[in-house]
Amino acid sequence: MHNIDCAVIGAGAVGLAIARELALAGREVIMLEAEPTFGAHTSSRNSEVIHAGISYPADSLKARFCVQGKHALYQYCARRGIDHARIGKLIVATGPDDLAGLQGYVRRAQEAGVNDLRMIDQHELADLEPAVRGLGAVHSPSTGIVDSHGLMLALLGDAENAGAMLVANSPVLDGEIAHEGIVLRLGGAQQTEILCANVVNSAGLCATRVAAGLKNLAAGSVPRIHYARGRYYTMSGASPFRHLVYPVTREATMRVHVTLDLAGQCRFGPDLEWIDEVDYRFGDEREALFYAGIRRYFPALPDGALQPGYTGIRPRLAGPDAPLHSGADDFRIEGPRHHGAKGLVNLFGIESPGLTASLAIGQYVRDMVAQA
Repeated sequence: MHNIDCAVIGAGAVGLAIARELALAGREVIMLEAEPTFGAHTSSRNSEVIHAGISYPADSLKARFCVQGKHALYQYCARRGIDHARIGKLIVATGPDDLAGLQGYVRRAQEAGVNDLRMIDQHELADLEPAVRGLGAVHSPSTGIVDSHGLMLALLGDAENAGAMLVANSPVLDGEIAHEGIVLRLGGAQQTEILCANVVNSAGLCATRVAAGLKNLAAGSVPRIHYARGRYYTMSGASPFRHLVYPVTREATMRVHVTLDLAGQCRFGPDLEWIDEVDYRFGDEREALFYAGIRRYFPALPDGALQPGYTGIRPRLAGPDAPLHSGADDFRIEGPRHHGAKGLVNLFGIESPGLTASLAIGQYVRDMVAQA
């Protein structure tokens, strides 16, 4: 059996950021990834948005790490030459009832420490985005986009340069919390066992399964996870947008976002569909709802302009009956003081804004491991 100082399970953006921080702190680190390469799931199937920290409750980990992570991410991307753009976001009121909701975004953002939002009227909105129809908007200048693959490559490079090792095709089958450490049983071409002083479970969609497979972990330490699948459609032809565009949330109407990639291609989504298992099938049964949602603010969208893009899946702690951005929907990052297992840190519900928050989460978990 091999003895390891720190094993990080999962090599998505958050896992890579954690491994980087641990390695830079002088720890011996291996990254255990079930897939053939890093970032194969949530980290590469998202909108690649650098979120400002507008929508999360002020006392939540999501708000804290999003705001910290945003600043750290812009600095890191500039320093490492990672493609990114601070293009800004517009939250658009498309009807009279939406105008009051704009003030709510400004208030929540200020409570979370985001003070650069400003209200604009419909004339300035038309100047900023001529294709968008609305009665007014909130402008978030610190929202941006990033090359998620380039970011993960940089994080991996930093971790490996500091001595960390990525071990792909190595799913964690189960394990045991033992007196001498944490034993992990790994699958792959040849099953093996490793004894770890510290384990960081950053397995994303599989984090609850990994934790549930650890023998002697305290009962009640593993929450239920809910899989939320989202579709993204792309639009044929040149994009008419220069900013990200989000309509004000309405209970009875699908809220379809405009996101842009670094090449300028326009994407619409994601929607939200609850599923029982990891399944990336697209399906076109909601196409009409997408057209209706987009035409709230972009009435000139032609018929036939939408093309199926891709899907992503969020590992959410709050299920279908809980409102989005509720307290039940926060990140859960739990060490020994939560579950009593020395050397173990579990990360549950790491969905949006996980990419934005990745560097801040990495620093937080590094400190948790140091104190374990």
